[in-house]
Amino acid sequence: MVTERGSSARRQLSGGPAAMGTVDLKDGANAVAINLLLIVRPERKGQRDGLTDGAGLKDDGNGNSRPQPPPKRALSGQQTPKEPHKQKETVTSYTNEGTHVTVEIHPKGTSPQFFKKLSFGKGPWRTPSLRGQDNKAFERTEAPRPPSTKDLHVYPWDKFSLKSLAVDLQKFEKLDAYALKVNNKGSVEELVQTLLKQARTDLEKVRVIWMWICHHIEYDVVGFHNKSLRLCEPTDVLRTGKSVCEGYAGLFQKMCRVAGIQCMKLSGYSKGYGYKIGQTFQGNSDHAWNAVYLDGRWHLLDSTWGSGTVDDASTKFTFRYNEFYFLTHPALFVNNHFPDNSNWQLLKPTLTLKQFESNLQHNSDFYKLGLLAAHPQTALIQTENGTATISVECRPSTLFTFKLEGTDKHGLLTLRKQGMKLELYPQKTGRQELQIFARPSKSTEDVYTCVLEYIVECKSVDKSRHFPKDLHQPVGPSWFTEKQGFLRPSHPDPIIHTNDGRCSLTFTLGKDISILASLHTDSSSLSEEMSRQHIMQIQRGNQVEFKVHLPHAGSFVLKFFTKKKSDPGSYSFVFNYLITCLNTEVKWPAFPLRYSKWAEGYELLEPLSRLLPANRNVQFKLKMQGISKVLVQAGDTYTLTLSRDGFWEGTCNTAGCTELFVMVHENANHGYYSHILKYDIETQ
Repeated sequence: MVTERGSSARRQLSGGPAAMGTVDLKDGANAVAINLLLIVRPERKGQRDGLTDGAGLKDDGNGNSRPQPPPKRALSGQQTPKEPHKQKETVTSYTNEGTHVTVEIHPKGTSPQFFKKLSFGKGPWRTPSLRGQDNKAFERTEAPRPPSTKDLHVYPWDKFSLKSLAVDLQKFEKLDAYALKVNNKGSVEELVQTLLKQARTDLEKVRVIWMWICHHIEYDVVGFHNKSLRLCEPTDVLRTGKSVCEGYAGLFQKMCRVAGIQCMKLSGYSKGYGYKIGQTFQGNSDHAWNAVYLDGRWHLLDSTWGSGTVDDASTKFTFRYNEFYFLTHPALFVNNHFPDNSNWQLLKPTLTLKQFESNLQHNSDFYKLGLLAAHPQTALIQTENGTATISVECRPSTLFTFKLEGTDKHGLLTLRKQGMKLELYPQKTGRQELQIFARPSKSTEDVYTCVLEYIVECKSVDKSRHFPKDLHQPVGPSWFTEKQGFLRPSHPDPIIHTNDGRCSLTFTLGKDISILASLHTDSSSLSEEMSRQHIMQIQRGNQVEFKVHLPHAGSFVLKFFTKKKSDPGSYSFVFNYLITCLNTEVKWPAFPLRYSKWAEGYELLEPLSRLLPANRNVQFKLKMQGISKVLVQAGDTYTLTLSRDGFWEGTCNTAGCTELFVMVHENANHGYYSHILKYDIETQ
């Protein structure tokens, strides 16, 4: 850890909450009597000056499309605001523990007045009450103080709001663009004056300051690694355009104070860059951030994490704006920020450090993608009987995938309308890293973002759950397959168990699509083409049925591919099932070979086996529309007849042949037949 300490010293003062008196100051022969107002609030115990920057930045690859400032920035500024009247001087100091000292000096003969303004504040500087009411007893004397357990405001969270204050980001577009264009050549005061030209409300003031810092101050990677090279004072940060987390937070606090916004610099532990799942936090704080007082409540933000990312080698900073850390809801902010003063969690009840350490970390992409919650909520998962289950709740249609020790072959991920479910079956014991990825279904790019990380501790292995290598995630039908045209599946579960090696699946087609199905397994010598012959597809209007006869026991993958009927291009993979059969007696032959003239809508009822017995009478039954004549060619040629219920039926003998063909005469005016099916005859 690299430790960085604030430069402003704190003093422990005693004497009660307030003291007022008259002090005589003598300068040579002249004596001046002044009135002294001293307000003291004790410093809370257990707080530290120093803070450790554990990297300060979360390299989660997030950002948005806001324009970035050029690498080299020209500086400009405005006139320094006029100084306050010399007859009255107000000196204030703050800490994030709540200590506040105010000294007012008045010429002799004047009566002391309670101060009304700080910096360029607008209106009375009132004490915030986290119940949303003003503290009337100290309305004009007490400075902003942190929340306490006595008056802590409960921030309700309905899982649909990422921020603690209702914000319409579209209304900030012009203000944000203005902040990005403002350059600085002077002091903090000059910069703030320039920025506030486009800000009217307190919220807009905070926003324009936030945007400017996030897009103009880069993270000091060199200073992070070398404490002696760090510059954290606001003037130094502004001059150099770079700092570590304390410099970001200090500059933000200074600019807000100049703008008349109550702002505190907070310190604590963070799950930022370099954080390891399940690690414990000890010693000095490792991060700094801010709280601002708006609309009667405190709100949290982190301009360091809002500005960009540091690469994995911790050598290069990249500006990559992250909206998530602006006025983040406390219920979300505490996920990776643990303040030294637990009251600054702004939650009731507050989390303990142990809970913070064990809780699952949700990075900003988790929430920006519309995800709501994950289970289990602890970062360390222990398997039971060789398995573990993880689930995620979300609002929009989101696609998921996962990697357990770099592979997705040891689990079953299924999509739900409101999230996903993942069943893990690790194939080795010990601790293993699990990453869960997500992307919006409407995204034009097939790029998944890591949203969750777990450590899975496996004590035993379930060898029966070894999945075929061709199984793709997610498995089974879902809202996604419905969008592709597969409606009302007969088997909604991702796994189909069959004891006799046969199964049948049906769907209603919601689109004008052509479907191709294939069967795959690791334990078979069958070719892909031959495996496909173990599937019989039957279409009746917008209903489609797939009959599957497994060649042997084991685990199989049934894949579905589609394309538009009018599209001459190739088929695209949509989804797959896992089919399992434990009956070692199973040994089904393939279905008869279908030629290209086997048209959509044709249906074969019998015989379904491609291999027919020799020297036997075999019954045929087919259903085909628009056919004038059907023949079966074996040793002899047999004609099938059309029954009243629309089936072509008849019997033929397999004697004297090794192959059998079914042919159709499509048009009575034509003299040729087309082959549609082929059977093999058993050898004697």
